[in-house]
Amino acid sequence: MDRIQDQKKATNLCELYADDQDEGVEKQQQTGLDSQFLLKCTPEDVEKYTIHVRKQLMEGEGECLIEIGVPINSSSKKGIPEDSLQKAIDAHQKILEKIPAVGTRIVQRRHTGNLVTEVYLIRDPPEEKDFIEARVAVVGNVDAGKSTLLGVLTHSALDDGRGAARTKLFRHKHEFESGRTSSVGNDILGFDVHGNVVNKPDPHNHNLDWVQIGSDCAKLVTFIDLAGHEKYLKTTIFGMTGHMPDYTMLMIGANMGIIGTTKEHLSLALSLQVPVYLVVTKIDMCPANILEETMKNITRLVRSAKKLPILVKNMDDVVHAAVNFPSKKVCPIFQVSNVEGTNLPLLRQFLNVVPLRRSLNENDPAHFQIDDIYWVDGVGTIASGTLLSGTIRLNDILLLGPTSNGDFQPIPIKSIHRKRMPVGIVKCGQSASFALKKIPKKDVRKGMVLVDPKTKPVASMLFEAEILVLHHPTTIKPNYQAMLHIGSVRQTATLVSMGKEVLRTGDRDKVQFKFIRQPEYIRPGTKMVFREGRTKAVGTVLSVVPQESLAQQRAKNKEGRHKNYHKKPSGPKPPNGKPKVEKQLESLSLDKIADSTRA
Repeated sequence: MDRIQDQKKATNLCELYADDQDEGVEKQQQTGLDSQFLLKCTPEDVEKYTIHVRKQLMEGEGECLIEIGVPINSSSKKGIPEDSLQKAIDAHQKILEKIPAVGTRIVQRRHTGNLVTEVYLIRDPPEEKDFIEARVAVVGNVDAGKSTLLGVLTHSALDDGRGAARTKLFRHKHEFESGRTSSVGNDILGFDVHGNVVNKPDPHNHNLDWVQIGSDCAKLVTFIDLAGHEKYLKTTIFGMTGHMPDYTMLMIGANMGIIGTTKEHLSLALSLQVPVYLVVTKIDMCPANILEETMKNITRLVRSAKKLPILVKNMDDVVHAAVNFPSKKVCPIFQVSNVEGTNLPLLRQFLNVVPLRRSLNENDPAHFQIDDIYWVDGVGTIASGTLLSGTIRLNDILLLGPTSNGDFQPIPIKSIHRKRMPVGIVKCGQSASFALKKIPKKDVRKGMVLVDPKTKPVASMLFEAEILVLHHPTTIKPNYQAMLHIGSVRQTATLVSMGKEVLRTGDRDKVQFKFIRQPEYIRPGTKMVFREGRTKAVGTVLSVVPQESLAQQRAKNKEGRHKNYHKKPSGPKPPNGKPKVEKQLESLSLDKIADSTRA
């Protein structure tokens, strides 16, 4: 009887799945929306479209690009008749008001058969003290014009051709003198809900009011200005690993072409899996034949990295590049002039509309990595960095560590700042600063973390990783030492063991590393870079061997002492502290020496 029932169940299941397969295409056509659903505006279609837009906003952290006249999950034809476009736009606006969301027109596209579509940027209504944050690492060879372009973008004033724009960003005296960036600089560009730039520099000292920009903007782009010179490569690698950029802007001088550290910076971005777009600068001073040669070399370089180059010439190209950019299959290329302002509006619009596609872990326990430490009089030690997972609120108690002993200490979070603006909460993927009360600056270092006590964090000295050697002049063997960059951790480590006998350029292997100085908190799956002179290698942390804390070591030693405790033999000691047997042996040997001398 049971057997017959099981057969019936199996038959019913087969029928159920068979129906699903047969009706799969029909179902998709029923649930999908054709290109002209906004002209009909049935309640069912409006509800489906509302759900679709909300989902897109959630995935894009509060913003997305929508093209009116394009079918959604349907195979119908693209486009709306031009005379009916305004009706579709009005219906679209009413739906956005109900969500609620704010739409801004970007560009109109024409299709065959007198059909058109319109691209809209949709954003959540602006909230006070909250904004979408994107981090862009700016890399390229020395003298490519990195700081000059950032000065022009953030201060909305063209350069004079002699480096006036870059002086607004420098932090140190020697940078003013040499004109070269040597530290990791942070500059911001704010966009309001409609995509207008909100940066308003002071007319007298050209300084930007970060708090004002933070409160006015709906999206904030943080530029991590990195050094181009080869001797500052350590700083550049730390900026790429420790500051967790979402995108990389690789800059190339049109007159100089691909020279120096350009290829190295590109390979670093590709190995860390950060999407890259190129900006070719100084096109106003470059002869046409040299510019053409540079563009050929750039196209060849991009294709060698298995990416499709897209030369951005108009707003339609900007939208096409922005939509496909997070897939890491395309590489947009901009040709700009900081003196004449050529194509700068296209670059600004690209930064405004490019979507964020990070994997968010808001429900996971908090994990905040520290990449910089300050001291502020009257406040104390300030730690800044990026929240990799979870959410942190005011008065939360987190564990700070690891110390040199591998311990973690509990700390209450008393104040939070985002871009110099006081806030009450930090979400996953955002950068922030915390005031650490009663903690001396010397006790905090780059590479430390603030984690949720639930995770029960353990520091480690030993870990296993899979590495790929990009370049090494000879061979790598066990006991080889190199500087490791794992997130914001920077420390020399020894290669303890590996699968192969030796490693050469292009080899891939599983190896074990051991830190030289102190234990660190690292998580499996983290990308890593290691370098030593001209040796470069990249990899991923596979597993971590936990390090015992100082308290655990003391407890173990105490147990060992109790186990090994035994009574010392009693009795009087010899006069000179030596046992009798040793004294007899000594006297015998002395007698032998005396006999041999007599003979």
